[in-house]
Amino acid sequence: MGTFYTSARRKFAANRAGQAVVEFAMTVTVLLILLCASIDFGRAFSDMQAISELTRQGSNLASRGSTLPQAVAAVVTGESGLDLKDFGDVIITSVTNKKNVYTISAQESSTSDKLTSLSATSKVGSVGGPATLPTAAQNTVQDGQTIFVTEIFYTFTPATGIVALTKNAINLPSTLYGSAYF
Repeated sequence: MGTFYTSARRKFAANRAGQAVVEFAMTVTVLLILLCASIDFGRAFSDMQAISELTRQGSNLASRGSTLPQAVAAVVTGESGLDLKDFGDVIITSVTNKKNVYTISAQESSTSDKLTSLSATSKVGSVGGPATLPTAAQNTVQDGQTIFVTEIFYTFTPATGIVALTKNAINLPSTLYGSAYF
């Protein structure tokens, strides 16, 4: 009987070791997916914060007397860590209120020649046409005043292959957008 118990004990120990390896593999897989997702979502969040700051700076510069081309150039070359020259588009629009009719009086863009996946068109409108502004922006502009709207479109590429790995179950945007008005 001693050999039977010894043999059963070895089989039981081998089964437990195999179970531990399977549990470890499943746990590591889940943790790696969470780690990769955290990295990509963190990068997207960081890029959105930078875009938010740059849009405010662009509108602020334009409202304080810089020309639209100067303001666009300052935003593109800003110290944000984003490569807006190659992977983004900055559009600054001047909107004038004349008796509660908002018209686009000028617009400047930094469209990149290298940018193929991003066809950025202003969500505010085009020069000479009516402007589409949020209600909050319309309430701040009095008759005869001008408001400056800065829009940034940025192509976001995930750093990890988590989107492909999860068969697009994790949805990250390919284009980040931000706007501000002064």
